[in-house]
Amino acid sequence: MGKPLNVGIIGCGAIIAQYLTNFRRLDQINLVAVADLDPARAQAVADDYEGVRALSVEELLAADDVDLVLNLTIPAAHAEVALKAIAAGKSVYGEKPLAATAAEARQVLESARQAGVVVGCAPDTVLGTGIQTARKAIDDGLIGAPISASATMVTPGHERWHPNPDFYYQPGGGPLLDMGPYYVTALVTLLGPVVSVLGAASHTRNERTIGSGPRQGEKVPVNIDSHVTGVLVHASGALSTLFMSFDAVKSKSPNIEIHGERGSLVVPDPNHFDGDVQLFSLGAEDWQTLPVSAGYVDSGRGFGIADLAATPKGREPRAGGALAYHALEVMESVLKSAHSGMMVAIQSTVDRPESVPLTEVAEQAGALQSK
Repeated sequence: MGKPLNVGIIGCGAIIAQYLTNFRRLDQINLVAVADLDPARAQAVADDYEGVRALSVEELLAADDVDLVLNLTIPAAHAEVALKAIAAGKSVYGEKPLAATAAEARQVLESARQAGVVVGCAPDTVLGTGIQTARKAIDDGLIGAPISASATMVTPGHERWHPNPDFYYQPGGGPLLDMGPYYVTALVTLLGPVVSVLGAASHTRNERTIGSGPRQGEKVPVNIDSHVTGVLVHASGALSTLFMSFDAVKSKSPNIEIHGERGSLVVPDPNHFDGDVQLFSLGAEDWQTLPVSAGYVDSGRGFGIADLAATPKGREPRAGGALAYHALEVMESVLKSAHSGMMVAIQSTVDRPESVPLTEVAEQAGALQSK
């Protein structure tokens, strides 16, 4: 607190551009180094960002001026890179999911606990005005006691636009583990932790055809469940229904809908940081759009790191490892239930993260430090 957090990035793929844009706006973050298995990609970032060094992975992990490693590698490498960073005495913030499996994620959290460093993880979309305005509406009692929620994500498959979609259709991929972190993290933020799940899944095609790029027309094998549905039982008693598909074409259902005793909320896309929250109150004649009332205004990827940087020592960051682990266990358990046909109890739990007051970018240094 009170000084910028020195950050080094491992992994300079497409997603890094969004982080770099926001790092330039966030006084809490000082980017000092980048690394990639392709040195040219790291050098290109360093050339475009003043004061940043392009290093090898080993050099970045050994650098004395790196306090936190932002892990932007592919999901299969998340745990390996995180554990190396922790062993080097660095805190870690990773892209979702925290690890490819819950077992690997547990190892990351335990290693961080023993080393006395902090773990954070995307998605930090839940810190934006969309989810946080919905959270405030629930906390203010606008819908009464929450009863249920539905979460819907439908796309006919990433191979239609992604030039290298292979990993989406291998273990660790699929609609639930790819997009589910946004939805499950939002549901836990809105309704609290999950205690048990029941799932079902299907696998409709054994291969997909790449639709764009230099590999257009090439076949990709499918070794995951491509359509997943599940019921999450929250500790509060609320029930959430998940519908995650790489098979269906389109849906008119809201991304997330929350129902309570006295009203219903339409919650914006949890893959975005903003969006309208709509309320239909008991006895009303129509939906009303709620004014933006909470969250980081005009936020984006990287705000979770700024939030982590200002979190007092000993407190879990809002986009923390415990929340990411709980979401991963929930998703993994939905798939386990789908294959066993039995309800699965969730072993982990997590405190519902603190809400984010309405905060402008220019206010963040003081606001974050005073939370």
